[in-house]
Amino acid sequence: MSGLGDKIKGVAQDAMGKAKETVGDKTDNESMQGEGVTDQARGQGNQFKGDVKDKGDDVKDKADDMVDDVRRKMD
Repeated sequence: MSGLGDKIKGVAQDAMGKAKETVGDKTDNESMQGEGVTDQARGQGNQFKGDVKDKGDDVKDKADDMVDDVRRKMD
């Protein structure tokens, strides 16, 4: 359950959002500018989601290691 996919998706959304915001600024298109800001927020959210998944995987791995250590000590 790696968060890499979410991180990649987030980076892409963020980049697309920045592009939309820039185009919206240059063309005075407030709607496109707003979409860009929204896309950036979604992208950052997906990147955060990926980070959380990775941290969860780290915690699970450490817990598994601890359980294995206890089992070895009991044998």
